[in-house]
Amino acid sequence: MILIAYDGSDDAKSAIEHTAQLMPGHPAIVTTVWEPYMQVATRYPGPDGLLIGDDYSDIDDSSRTAAEERAEEGVALARSYGLEAGSRAVARRDSIAQTLLAEADRANASAVVVGSRGLGGLGSLILGSVSHALIQHADRTVVIVPSPKVALRRKEKRRALGETRH
Repeated sequence: MILIAYDGSDDAKSAIEHTAQLMPGHPAIVTTVWEPYMQVATRYPGPDGLLIGDDYSDIDDSSRTAAEERAEEGVALARSYGLEAGSRAVARRDSIAQTLLAEADRANASAVVVGSRGLGGLGSLILGSVSHALIQHADRTVVIVPSPKVALRRKEKRRALGETRH
């Protein structure tokens, strides 16, 4: 079983495509992480954060449903590439990386595949890096698929460097 992290981005779609190329026909679980409202609300300063009432179940239900739909979108894509895939939407526990690793444990996944946005420097410092955290904490294989745009820029840069060295 391969766990593929999926958030609907082009980078996540690329991760699914590369998984199918590297491991054709392999069973996969497309996993989308969603965040319960109280976790979001408690991150904001102020006496009540973003609190707007006592009943957050409707907000959480909506978030969970959106995550389930996103995961199903990923499954459809995975199946179109020939993977045997199922879906899972999981509530964020700690970090996204820790949530994915806990889900990989639950699914007994042999590997975790994640797309990388290719943020570097300040961007990755501010936003964090799921792929970096996965590598730092994983006890199984982690496959990081670079953003298609970033991969193209890197390839062009290598070509340009190669041409100037000859």
